[in-house]
Amino acid sequence: MVDVLPFASAVGRHALFVDGSRIYDVDEETFEDILAGRFDAAPALAARPYVDGVAPAPPPLHALSLNVAQACNLACRYCYADRGHFGEATKVMSAETAIRAVELLLREAEPAGRAVLGFMGGEPLLNRPLVRAVTEWASGEAARRGIDLRFSLTTNATMVTEDDAAFFAAHRFTANVSLDGPAAVNDALRPDKRGRGSTAAAREGLARLLAADGARVSIRATVTPRSGPLLATLRDLVATGAESVGFAPVLVSPDPDYAFDRDDIAGLLAEMITCGEAARDAILAGGDLPFSNFTIALGEIARGTHRPYPCGAGAGYGSVAADGGLYACHRAVNDDRFAMGDVLAGPDHARRSAFLASRHVLAQEPCRSCWARFMCGGGCHHEVVERGRPACDYIRGWLTFLLASYAEISTLRPDYFAGPPANDKGVG
Repeated sequence: MVDVLPFASAVGRHALFVDGSRIYDVDEETFEDILAGRFDAAPALAARPYVDGVAPAPPPLHALSLNVAQACNLACRYCYADRGHFGEATKVMSAETAIRAVELLLREAEPAGRAVLGFMGGEPLLNRPLVRAVTEWASGEAARRGIDLRFSLTTNATMVTEDDAAFFAAHRFTANVSLDGPAAVNDALRPDKRGRGSTAAAREGLARLLAADGARVSIRATVTPRSGPLLATLRDLVATGAESVGFAPVLVSPDPDYAFDRDDIAGLLAEMITCGEAARDAILAGGDLPFSNFTIALGEIARGTHRPYPCGAGAGYGSVAADGGLYACHRAVNDDRFAMGDVLAGPDHARRSAFLASRHVLAQEPCRSCWARFMCGGGCHHEVVERGRPACDYIRGWLTFLLASYAEISTLRPDYFAGPPANDKGVG
């Protein structure tokens, strides 16, 4: 088991103490001792362990996503959700189911606390009347209970009207727009159901969202082996004016040609590092390149994040299917392996407990002996169950780059970490 990782940066030599994600500057002699295996970290780590192998009890839900339309107006080549259907016939959520889901969320939220309600699909605007009605009702009910309820929307933006944009801004939505880059890239990956490109409509909808007073808009670009150079895509999407742009590599797809495997994941890492270097250099020059894969991870490192799970799935976060079924994650809707109850009977705490116990990073191999275990958390549950672990070298390579970048920025631009932390947007 690796307990200490030595790493170098442009500003010196450093060591990551894995338990607790503690980073220290070290001298050359200590650095060489760690490399040679002569440094015994056990006493230092045992003095104050941060993470053990005990799975926590399921916490109250504080974030829910509603799959209000298990259908989509696009036919994305790589879609893990079967073009929004999740392996079943088209479904739309009823008002009764949505209200029960919101009641569950507000019931579990801490008094005077904060909760997040997300609208997803498919394409959620195929059920626009429900999105609006539930938002209005949930806003009033949350205010009555003293709960700070925030909203998010994950959309392809092709159906967004000016009225939609104004509504979302007025209700403090974070809009997460799925857009894969310039037209040449996006149209090839995200056609409509007649095979026509969707970029023009998506960009028009994105512009409407961005033009609304008080808008909060981020972009998520799905990356496949066919996506091409990522830095050009990043700069193109940043130029739209979105708050942040992030990349989501495909590991699970009905068509394996659109999913990364061990043979091409090294190329993905090189592309991501090129984008990360551009973001790092912008920060060091006093500017900013809002590449969320980089900036959010920097914030996590700065806070010393150490976690036994990759996300809140099955814990504080859940996803509701159109029929009211409750699942650990929006990616696993209609998958019995991730079923966690329903909005009528409530969460199945026995299943949640079993899920958290089985998915704890120290219960998994080879995770329990990997130096990245408490920064990675074991990898996306859905991807691991579906594909195994083809991306471990990619994750370690990306984290190694991030650690060095953190050391450089914290030394040369310490003020960067003095402001509000970069936070993930929405739910999940």
